[in-house]
Amino acid sequence: MSRVVITGMGAFTPVGKSVETLFDSLRAGRHGMDLITRFDTADFKAKVAAEIRGYDPLDYLPKAEARKMDLFTQYAVIAAAEAMGDSGLEGKVDPERFGVYVGSGIGGMETFAAGAVTVEQQGPRKISPFIIPMMISNMAAGMISIRYGAAGPTLPVVTACATSTHAIGEAFRAIKHGYADAILAGGTEAAIHPLAMAGFQNAMALNNTDDPESASIPFDKRRNGFIMGEGAGVLVLEEYGHAVRRGANIYAEVVGYGNTADAHHMTAPHPEGAGAIRAIRLALEEGGYEPGMAVYVNAHGTSTPLNDKAETHALKAAFGEEAARKLRISSSKSMTGHMLGAAGAVEAIVSVMTLRTGVITPTVGYQVPDEDCDLDVTPNVAVTAPCDFAISNSFGFGGHNAVVALKKI
Repeated sequence: MSRVVITGMGAFTPVGKSVETLFDSLRAGRHGMDLITRFDTADFKAKVAAEIRGYDPLDYLPKAEARKMDLFTQYAVIAAAEAMGDSGLEGKVDPERFGVYVGSGIGGMETFAAGAVTVEQQGPRKISPFIIPMMISNMAAGMISIRYGAAGPTLPVVTACATSTHAIGEAFRAIKHGYADAILAGGTEAAIHPLAMAGFQNAMALNNTDDPESASIPFDKRRNGFIMGEGAGVLVLEEYGHAVRRGANIYAEVVGYGNTADAHHMTAPHPEGAGAIRAIRLALEEGGYEPGMAVYVNAHGTSTPLNDKAETHALKAAFGEEAARKLRISSSKSMTGHMLGAAGAVEAIVSVMTLRTGVITPTVGYQVPDEDCDLDVTPNVAVTAPCDFAISNSFGFGGHNAVVALKKI
């Protein structure tokens, strides 16, 4: 079996348009939530989101390319470009041993919704021939593959909020078992759109406050829904020997992966966190976790009543009550909002940076403790606490659970 390491990272988020600015914002406790500007929210209960402000695709992409990409693909290509530049991998890997595992939970919502209006109002002849390739959720991976000539294993995962953690985990397995030398892995999402917001709102998933400061408050007793975010995160996973031979900068090692299902409910997590417990245990076992290790947990932490309670229970069950109380935990979603299919990749990047720097980014907005969420979630202010081992949790609609384990190297 091969070892798998991370040699490049890219992020495009509401709190930073690069890995450096992302982590600087999280370390400082700066959130990216505000009143929605992208559309009129007069008829919406949910009025706050974490938008990427000041975005012009032409700052990053040629006009001819940008006009053929939905927003979610644009975000993915931008994050992949940072990851590739960071890794120095381009031109140094066999194209047939180089893959792309970049998924999206929803895909081209903007393109789909606009097309539906066009066909209804103007008829089928007015539909662009690019509508299908722009809206299908595998196209982010496809465009990245084309851009970098990655002709190896390519697998765009779609598991809702667990998408990009599954993408990283499956890429880890592909390299570990010898199917590739390097894979761009991650996820992307652009769903701050009236159709998506209305759907999540009516499913009772979103926080309906108009106060950005108390909008996303994971593990706080006042929590009552998540805040929609957007963006992308992409990591370069590489076989260890391949990385060493080319003199790559190695950020951390991917050591474990858990992939389970709740088999319980369309949207609600298992009340006892059964699937999450198994996913965490699988990642810990494969990752070589040993009691006494200093562990950071980037929690799924969505700020929904059921999820945060179930995740707290799952951590206690997987680690044991005593060890769980020593975990360093935080929820990046308290600042980025919930980036859906991009969340896991961005949170894996945060976990890597935590291993590198020893800085535990906070869970901001936390004021009222909840007896059902009584672990150390690093409230409001970052702390310095060097860690040897990290896990990043993602749990999605449909009962999909994904956990990746990372080790300092």
